[in-house]
Amino acid sequence: MAPPQSVRIPAMQVVEKSNEGLSRVIAVTIPAAELNQKLDAKLKEVAPQMKLKGFRPGKVPMSHVKKTFGRDLMGEIVNDALNTSSQKALDDAKVRPAAPAEMKLTSDMDKVIAGTEDLAYEMALEVMPDFTPTDVKKLKLERPTYEASDADLDEALTELAGQAKSYVEKTGKTVKAADGDEVTIDFLGKLDGEPFEGGAAEDTQLVIGSNRFIPGFEEQLKGAKVGDEKVLNVTFPDDYQAAHLAGKAVTFDVKVKAIKAEAPAVVDEEFAKRIGIESLDKLKELLRTNLNQQYTGAARFKLKRALLDALDKAHDFPLPPKMVTAEFDGIWQQVQADKEAGRLPEEDAKKSEKKLKEEYQKIAERRVRLGLVLAEIGRANNVQVTDQELNNAIMNEARNYPGQERQVLDFYRQNPNAAAQMRAPIYEEKVCDLIFDTAKVTDTPITKEELLKEDDDI
Repeated sequence: MAPPQSVRIPAMQVVEKSNEGLSRVIAVTIPAAELNQKLDAKLKEVAPQMKLKGFRPGKVPMSHVKKTFGRDLMGEIVNDALNTSSQKALDDAKVRPAAPAEMKLTSDMDKVIAGTEDLAYEMALEVMPDFTPTDVKKLKLERPTYEASDADLDEALTELAGQAKSYVEKTGKTVKAADGDEVTIDFLGKLDGEPFEGGAAEDTQLVIGSNRFIPGFEEQLKGAKVGDEKVLNVTFPDDYQAAHLAGKAVTFDVKVKAIKAEAPAVVDEEFAKRIGIESLDKLKELLRTNLNQQYTGAARFKLKRALLDALDKAHDFPLPPKMVTAEFDGIWQQVQADKEAGRLPEEDAKKSEKKLKEEYQKIAERRVRLGLVLAEIGRANNVQVTDQELNNAIMNEARNYPGQERQVLDFYRQNPNAAAQMRAPIYEEKVCDLIFDTAKVTDTPITKEELLKEDDDI
């Protein structure tokens, strides 16, 4: 008797259905026979482990296992096939997607899972444009440099002293509260003659003109003397957070207990120790280091801007339309939000919507072009973002939300797309560092005013 011959199973089919510019539509078909073969293998693997009522362990008939669990197992096989075959299809077609492909099933999934129909789907995608990045070794860039001067340090010390205000008792025959003075008061708020919740406090320190209290409150304390008892008439704003007080006219019974004037800050050894620094020299050292860090950051921004301008000028190739549209939509959404909030720059506010869209369309195209160029340079030089670098960035982001660090960390762990967005700027900075180390970069001293002059967003 001749040995049984193995049945030849048709291979997966990959067909390019459409090829227009950077757009592709790729059809993939996985034969039902291949899926059924994987199901049979899976059934043989799990059947010995089955424990079903009425059967001895490991003795459940294959037909019964298939009837009971076949559909669920085939569902897992189909999902795995979709994930693995899509990448293989792209590799077979020798294309590099510019963004994740849009998948559309063209077969009846019920029949596919039943094992009676091939698994067929189409992938619509845009591919990376074919271009050769400029040779970054030939790029010539100027890095602006500026070191903190003694005048900068004095300015920083004066600003710091202003932030560390102190107050001393006002003296004289007729001491009266004035703008900028700190008063210590007791107060009791009343609505229609009755005290209201949250409207009373004792020994409250309030700087007149700080606008900490509702409009009109602080102004009525000007001219008050220690020991004065005054009744202040004020009206809560219409948008006040406590609804029962919003827009209401109320009174405050106020007793003035102390009046202090701002004491001029003297930057000396005692001042340094008062703010937690061991000496005035150490304070100056820390401030100078901090200033130079700020100036280095501003210099890097300008150097990066110069680099991106050079790369943009050196490249001209077709852009994936969907990527440009997505970038523009994001920009335009922010423009609309700024417009509604009254934050639109005066220059933009004067332009027509058509003109604005034309300008921001060019910005979107520039960003996409530069993103692709940097990605290609990084790929050619094997630039990678390590898991540790990504974790450090996520940890830094979590620290911006005190008390919610765990929720932030969980969010990034559970959302790969969010983590990918966190990875992108790290990758971009590493590629820029690579170029700065490779290109011809010349340090050029400039003034502080030139360094800190605002540039357009990169």
